[in-house]
Amino acid sequence: MNKLVVVAAGGTGGHLFPAQALAETLAARGWRVVLATDERGALYADKFPAQERLALSAATAKAGDPIGMIKAGFVVAQGVLQARSAFKRLDPAVVVGFGGYPALPALLGALSQGRPTVIHEQNAVLGRVNRFLASRVTEVACAFPTLEMAPGRVKARAHVVGNPVRPQVRALFDVPYLPPEVQLRILVTGGSQGARLLSELIPEAIAKLPEEMRGRLKVFQQARAESMEHARKVYRNAMVDCEVAPFFRDMAGYLRQAHLVVGRSGASTCTELAVAGRPSILVPLKIAADDHQRFNARLLEEAGGAAVCLEDELTVDAMAGALNALLKNPERLARMADGARSVATPDAAERLADLVERTAGGLTHSRVAILFSLL
Repeated sequence: MNKLVVVAAGGTGGHLFPAQALAETLAARGWRVVLATDERGALYADKFPAQERLALSAATAKAGDPIGMIKAGFVVAQGVLQARSAFKRLDPAVVVGFGGYPALPALLGALSQGRPTVIHEQNAVLGRVNRFLASRVTEVACAFPTLEMAPGRVKARAHVVGNPVRPQVRALFDVPYLPPEVQLRILVTGGSQGARLLSELIPEAIAKLPEEMRGRLKVFQQARAESMEHARKVYRNAMVDCEVAPFFRDMAGYLRQAHLVVGRSGASTCTELAVAGRPSILVPLKIAADDHQRFNARLLEEAGGAAVCLEDELTVDAMAGALNALLKNPERLARMADGARSVATPDAAERLADLVERTAGGLTHSRVAILFSLL
């Protein structure tokens, strides 16, 4: 068997980071990795362990825009032809997709050639592209125990493997959570969408905390570029020690020292909080497709690992109250850390790699159909 895998992912870090974790695991097992992505995905792929990158044409369109959908269809068709040509040359043993429209041409190209295929859904809700592919691919893997928006037949055969995380985050699973004693360290993450709300609201909420508590705080906050100076000014006026930046590259390092995390509830965020065992206040992105962030947050909330604040109920005073209630109660923070860790799957990359290897060694639905037609 040609031990070459094509990993198809792009669009955002939420798709690329789990794909990278899988690629690193497979590379360690002797696999050669090719990455199929788009221009946006390339921004996150500087450390992706791929011997080659395929730039496949891909596009998406809003529902209710027939002209846009027709144009996107032509672009995707071009990407499928590109994928088919590349796959004839590479002859991959399996093609793995991580959702999002950049993965669609690669998966369709693989399916048209009868190649083994796997899709992985990072969110608790099956995304639009994965929803389209789920009944067609060889295997379906998912991160959350409950897969919303999926047909019953897909749910029945889905493999719950967890969401692969980067090795630096995986290492935090073995690091115990130490409740705050003197300094209180808060990590605020923004997410790529809807980050303005948290960039501006969290500093205002922290400024409302009791003076004695503010004097013990160290805040590490991701903020949109246009909101950074405002956030720094609010923290400065409130006498709060802070570090504000648009992006933290060493997220594992910041997670390691955080006593409390405030952020959105994207799949990667929820997974990393669970693996790291860190208590959190989560604000699901209201405009997220199919409200998937609210479903993501529910797993941590039901495990006692997170407090959830919905956008419609979120005010400066409400967030200040939530922060104060947790920061003054280190025993509760410790219990939340245990709750978050209880739903972690630290070996998700290994589990997904096992499934990919089994699939590569098996038969696709198309090949089974061909065999039966010959009998």
